[in-house]
Amino acid sequence: MTTVIAVHDVDDVAHWLSSSKRAEFFGAHGMTVRTFVSPGGGQRVGLIIENVPSLEALTEALQGDDAAEAMKHDRVIPDTVELFVAS
Repeated sequence: MTTVIAVHDVDDVAHWLSSSKRAEFFGAHGMTVRTFVSPGGGQRVGLIIENVPSLEALTEALQGDDAAEAMKHDRVIPDTVELFVAS
């Protein structure tokens, strides 16, 4: 198992924080998440994703229809997603 940090932009930080879709999506794949926001404001947010079986498994999960639905619901801007893997 590994830990991954994901950062991305969202249209509405308050909506993103209040959404349960993120936990539902990652939970269905056996992963857990913690959320982070910039103390200076802005639309950039972050996640620590834990219990990631492999980067390949995470990448595959993020390409599924359920990921697209969750990102759309959470107002994530998909082309801003960056992943960082624990070394």
